[in-house]
Amino acid sequence: MDRSAMAIFDNYAAVVKRLGSDGLLLGSYDVAGKANFMTIGWGTLGIVWGLPMWIVLVRPSRYTYECIEHSGCFTVNVPTPAMAEACAICGSRSGRDGDKCELAGVTIDRGSQVAAPIAEQCPIVYECTVVHYNDVAPGTLTTEIIAGAYPGGDFHRVYYGKVLAAAAGEVSSLA
Repeated sequence: MDRSAMAIFDNYAAVVKRLGSDGLLLGSYDVAGKANFMTIGWGTLGIVWGLPMWIVLVRPSRYTYECIEHSGCFTVNVPTPAMAEACAICGSRSGRDGDKCELAGVTIDRGSQVAAPIAEQCPIVYECTVVHYNDVAPGTLTTEIIAGAYPGGDFHRVYYGKVLAAAAGEVSSLA
């Protein structure tokens, strides 16, 4: 897909809408250079420390955790509604067990600013480098959040990814 540079917050409403529906694809490479995409439904795009930032949550049990820990970067790819099945596959299978990209029909391109994969079919892509992370502290969460999001433990690592590049192609397909 042809994309052009965009301002970080252009198309913000469409991005948040997709995050809350089928999810977004978080891209990273493993230590062997294999591309991996994980569907995320939690995250935020904003300003932290005066920098444009994607904040994403990844559980340590996930293969994506290993990939981001290794590479120190990631991409956030905004899929179209037509990619719902690809999002379902990337959100329910582990990259440890096989090639999710092939199974989901996701074509891989390389980031221009970070060593992380881009999903070619996604009309909006953000390239991010990790500038900070912290682990969710169970003792500071309400019982409601623990019961709903962490009944078995496995508390997330929260990654702060400085957005180095943002690009968009034909965004009308996001409606």
